[in-house]
Amino acid sequence: MLERIEKKVSVDQLEVGMYVVRLDRSWLETPFLLQGFTIKTQEDIHLLSSYCHYVYIEGRTAPVNKALTGIPKQPVQYINKVSFDSELQIAEKQFQHIRSTAQEIMENVRIGRTINIKEAKYVVNECVESILRNDDALKWLSHIKRKDDYTAEHSMNVCILSAAFARHLGFPKYEIEKIALCGLLHDVGKAKIPDHILNKPGTFNGEELRVMQSHTTLGKKLLMTAGIEEAIAIDVAYAHHERLNGKGYPRGLRAHQIPFYAKIVAITDTYDAITSTRCYKSSQSSITALHILNKEKGSHFDTELVDEFIQCIGVYPPGALVEMTNGEVGVVAYSEPLTRLKPYVLLLLDERKNLQRIKLIDLKKIDLDASGQSYTIARELPCGSYGIKLSNTIKQFLKRNKERFSNLQPSYTGPGSRVTIENIAE
Repeated sequence: MLERIEKKVSVDQLEVGMYVVRLDRSWLETPFLLQGFTIKTQEDIHLLSSYCHYVYIEGRTAPVNKALTGIPKQPVQYINKVSFDSELQIAEKQFQHIRSTAQEIMENVRIGRTINIKEAKYVVNECVESILRNDDALKWLSHIKRKDDYTAEHSMNVCILSAAFARHLGFPKYEIEKIALCGLLHDVGKAKIPDHILNKPGTFNGEELRVMQSHTTLGKKLLMTAGIEEAIAIDVAYAHHERLNGKGYPRGLRAHQIPFYAKIVAITDTYDAITSTRCYKSSQSSITALHILNKEKGSHFDTELVDEFIQCIGVYPPGALVEMTNGEVGVVAYSEPLTRLKPYVLLLLDERKNLQRIKLIDLKKIDLDASGQSYTIARELPCGSYGIKLSNTIKQFLKRNKERFSNLQPSYTGPGSRVTIENIAE
């Protein structure tokens, strides 16, 4: 029979499955009914951290819920149920709802109000429903960005990206909803950071950096106060800046200590930050962001997750600005799962980089340019190239799309079918 070994552990290092033998104080000073218990949920850890600095654990662990520790072994296979253009009509309304809710959450925190978790879950479920019907529409709309409220916009985009990534990984719907909720709430602590630090265009000094990094701890406290049932959302708010090599913050966790969903949101958070315009930098292209993630996998980010995220986003994701071999410039609208390298492209500029009649081309088909050559993408361009504002282009496209839908009833017959929004005149 093995001798039981007790080990002193800081509450910051506790994990689900550990068996707590003793506390750093009397059990009577805490709300725990059992003097010795197995940590079954993250909520148990949060409660322990509220009363103790360290505890003693037994040298054995109980089984952990595998759904929260890795990519599904038997992933759900999703297919787009509706066409991009038909989902776009629904997704636009849901996009506005997500945006307004994200802004409301941040504003409520700033003025001391409680986070409306019920409303947050409602819009997240709407987002997931849209992503499951067609995973390109909301991703395309997420390129409509405003500079005046980056934190709320970023939270919304991370929610959308996290839902799309979770779908790609094959999580069941209820887990996708959890991951998307984590994405929406991951930066809620930034609402408590002073604006002069949050929006500083230059480099932080030591004290400013400490305050900025405190948003993870503030987010944890805010979500605990809000009484959110999904404890994993608290963990993600607290741990999404942790890195595998232990050089992240706030606790310097190593790879095995970082919650799996925090590893997912760390990737979507970084990708959106790189591809967004900030107060101190211009946005960069999607391919640049993917190169950065790929370079830092294994040290900062989970290798398997980064590889899967690159597959999820693709070489030419929705919203990517591209130049064709003939010199024309356009924006990727969407693509189909089996033909990611040949997406639908919305052409905006002619070969001389002048505005032209907007038209949507399908690179899988034999669409010819003015010289009779097939359209082919030459390269992805940095965001904002040639003065193109993607948000304005998307809004204009939505307006034209609505006009067509007022006269047309869209149809969809599955992969490979031709959409109904081609050759739209500006």
